[in-house]
Amino acid sequence: MGVLEGKVAVVTGASRGIGAATAVRLAAEGAKVVAAARTVEASQSRLEGTIGETVAQIEAAGGTAFAHATDLSREQDRQALIQAAEQRYGQVDILVNNAAVTYFTPVSEFTDRRYDLMFEVQVNAPFHLAQLVMPGMRERREGWILNISSIAARHPTFPPGPYAGRGGTVYGMCKAALERFTTGLAAELYPDNIAVNALSPNQVVPTPGTLFHHLTTEDDPNAEPATVMAEAALALCHRPAAELTGRIAYSQDLLAELQKGF
Repeated sequence: MGVLEGKVAVVTGASRGIGAATAVRLAAEGAKVVAAARTVEASQSRLEGTIGETVAQIEAAGGTAFAHATDLSREQDRQALIQAAEQRYGQVDILVNNAAVTYFTPVSEFTDRRYDLMFEVQVNAPFHLAQLVMPGMRERREGWILNISSIAARHPTFPPGPYAGRGGTVYGMCKAALERFTTGLAAELYPDNIAVNALSPNQVVPTPGTLFHHLTTEDDPNAEPATVMAEAALALCHRPAAELTGRIAYSQDLLAELQKGF
């Protein structure tokens, strides 16, 4: 019996990288997982990974999961995702907001379409999905919402470093907004025993996305495996809110803290 036996988890951006690793880890602890992303067929993306492959990996290990094609930029898709999860497995106990659409472009060159899309997927979607799952969590007086963030949410130092001009401002804005949403929602839901946390990797994780954007390499000795983030995500998705909520956590730091004990 895993620590998530009988729980229902929705993981967005679960076709690859951190999302896929998190979906697999939660399933290994007994959760019934709904893997959501746009990529159903390999031909749909230039990046490796599909939600079907994630589900196949879970099922091969004896877990339970299904794939739900979801465009997180569309309100109706977000509603359909939660409805499908509830119809298949019951009310959602765990929501992991991991999906992201990212463009690394300087502010002077950023288009309205890309700006709106990034905020829709990385800020509005987590906000809306949280609204959709909160009623059931409040009714059961238990639940976990985890927002995947990034060190990019931190303010730059001055004089700025060599990467300041490579176009990460809007990405950082999205993640900073997500983190403030996290702490505010955690405060609102604390009386209902619903934990809300944000989690970032300590180091860049070599995923198909970060490799595509040349943020790291497969042989980078300083890179962080996606499995580390997945383990930290698990830690934030089963402890009661009285013990662990409202945190802007970093994967390796959190795991070290938990190993030592609070």
